[in-house]
Amino acid sequence: MSFAKLVQEDLRLVVLRVLAEDADYSHNEHVLRAALGAVGHNISLDRLRTELAWLAEQGLIAIDDSIGVQVARLTTRGLDVAGGATVVPGVKRPVPEL
Repeated sequence: MSFAKLVQEDLRLVVLRVLAEDADYSHNEHVLRAALGAVGHNISLDRLRTELAWLAEQGLIAIDDSIGVQVARLTTRGLDVAGGATVVPGVKRPVPEL
């Protein structure tokens, strides 16, 4: 597996885990981008939107475009993937907490 693929799969998992930590299971794209940057995934807004679209296609999130700002909401399936109960190719599987 290439390094770029490893980074992409980790980025997708981080998005799901950030959403899972929110009481409403949702964040706008600007908050998500800042959260990703805080853990070493400094990406463009365009790249984030591409990854959000992919996650939505997999049924892991739903996207609402509110006045030009995308808001991602975690689905039940996305929560299962974030917690490791479901495996989706293209998303890194989380490491168990010790």
